[in-house]
Amino acid sequence: MSGEPVLERVTVGGGVALRASGVWTAQYAHVIERMIDTAEKGERGQVAVLIDVSKVAKLDTFGAWLIERLRRGLVEGGSDSRIAGLSDDYSSLVDEVRRVASVAVTPAPRFSIVGMAENVGRSVVDIADMMVALAGMTGALVVAFGNVLRRPATFRLTSMVHHVEQVGWRAVPIIMLITFLIGCIIAQQGLFHFRQFGADVFVVDMLGVLVLREIGVLIVAIMVAGRSGSAYTAELGSMKMREEIDALRTMGFDPVEVLILPRILALLVALPCLAFIGAMSALYGGGMVAWLYGGVDPDAFLSRLRESISIHHFTVGMIKAPFMALVIGVVASVEGLLVEGSAESLGQHTTASVVKSIFFVIVMDGVFAIFFASIGI
Repeated sequence: MSGEPVLERVTVGGGVALRASGVWTAQYAHVIERMIDTAEKGERGQVAVLIDVSKVAKLDTFGAWLIERLRRGLVEGGSDSRIAGLSDDYSSLVDEVRRVASVAVTPAPRFSIVGMAENVGRSVVDIADMMVALAGMTGALVVAFGNVLRRPATFRLTSMVHHVEQVGWRAVPIIMLITFLIGCIIAQQGLFHFRQFGADVFVVDMLGVLVLREIGVLIVAIMVAGRSGSAYTAELGSMKMREEIDALRTMGFDPVEVLILPRILALLVALPCLAFIGAMSALYGGGMVAWLYGGVDPDAFLSRLRESISIHHFTVGMIKAPFMALVIGVVASVEGLLVEGSAESLGQHTTASVVKSIFFVIVMDGVFAIFFASIGI
């Protein structure tokens, strides 16, 4: 085997040839690059230049790219250049390098009114496609649930219990901690501002209504979307990448009934429970701050809380929870099934799942707020 790479100029049949020999690998990259630069300058203006690589003892991807770069540089200089003497082992490598290198880089589009309108139109179409996909997934869940009602033995209770543990029980510590801190912050800020008017006790009214109607269930839903919704998307996306979902269809199973329905039902069970635990934790945190920071006695806090809230406030929060759970589960499932065969796609759809879930949860909370206000609750 020859040693260091060599590129020499020879005369063949009255024409010019560049004969390569030796080892053309990344190990000698700096040497090869200098030889190619010199050859491109020296052969500029030649009508035809043959690149003979029959004497090359070893070639890797880097060496193949440099040979292709030499050919392309000679062609751009006006020479009719081609590569000759490639062995069967290296011809496919050079062809692949040429194919990849020939892919044109699309320049960044310039700003224009037409382009901006096109982007807006594409965004509208994407939103419409997303809404259609959500409606389709909801319909598939209804069909799967109907099949389970007709054949209860096919329902995978073990899977549902497992997901209830993952979504509900294992989330209790972080839910209690975050909602406790939220309750503390609301009470502290309320006391700080109400104290200017001598109305410290009204912080109890604000805390009770906000936590039970809005903040409690909303914070819990957002945390579940980030914690469990992303996990659902990642799990389903990984199954999609490994073609496990296609395997289920091949075996005659419905992926919605096997994989998605137990997860959705687990969310429907777990989220209302977590919302209740979060509301109680937030009220406890607010009561502690009202006692330690505001001087509101615990007995006075509880007495005022009973006067300021009613069962309707608690009912409003609990009614929202299952709908938010359904939205989180449907969005996470749709995004998981849209994952393609790359890790980048999995990351993009997992991120989109969390963002869209939180968006829909907040929109739904606003819709419920308007609805309950319109009926006087």
